[in-house]
This record gives sequence, C-alpha cells and structure tokens, in this order.
Amino acid sequence: MAYFAEIDENNKVLRVVVACDTDIANNGGDLSEQASEYFKSKVPLSINGIKWIQTFSNGEFRKQKASINFTYDSFKDKFISPQPYPSWSLDSNDDWQPPIVKPELTLEQKENNNFYIWNETNQNWDLINQ
Repeated sequence: MAYFAEIDENNKVLRVVVACDTDIANNGGDLSEQASEYFKSKVPLSINGIKWIQTFSNGEFRKQKASINFTYDSFKDKFISPQPYPSWSLDSNDDWQPPIVKPELTLEQKENNNFYIWNETNQNWDLINQ
C-alpha cells in the first residue's frame, strides 16, 4: 500500500492517508512529484496543509513511516519522529538518544519482566519492578 503524509509550513506531519498503489504506479510511480500531484487532486490538502509527501511503511525510503507530529526534513529527505523528552538529542542517524545510555537488564530483571523508563526530572533511568 502507498501512503502520503500531509505536511504544514513547518514540515510537521498533519495526517497520513492511504493511496491506491495502481494509481501511484500509473501517475509517475513511487517517490515522484507527479504521483504527489495526482494524489493531491484526489485528496485535497487541509486548510494548514501545503504538500503531500509519500511515506513507506517498511522504512525503506525516508527513514521511517511518517506519523502525525513527525517532521519532514527536506534536506535529508526523511521523516523524523518527535523528540520524546527535552533532554534527548538526535544522533547522526536521526534517532533520538538520551543523555545517559540505558542500562542493560540483568537476567534476573528480565525474568521478572522489569524494565527501565526515562525519568526526565532526575535525568536518569528508573527501574520498574513488575
């Protein structure tokens, strides 16, 4: 299935809509401007939308499938997920990284279904005991 993400003037994704693969193939094909324009003729932009950009569920192109509130980086031609916490920063692969590496669970912790969750207030990982 083909998908298109509607972006606003700040390159934020407003919505993601499914498109017909055959229509895309018959109108320029994947990643073409012609396919985007054809899609716009079938599904008009919303009041804040400025453009449709094709996105892919398998992440083969444009890093990952777009979702609402993702940002489209036109220079890198990829969709970036929202920043999960203010202290996190993007790495060279455009993945969000915490300021402190997440600790590894011990075998016992794994067996007890424990997990770590980021604590933004303390800037640390909290171990959650199940």
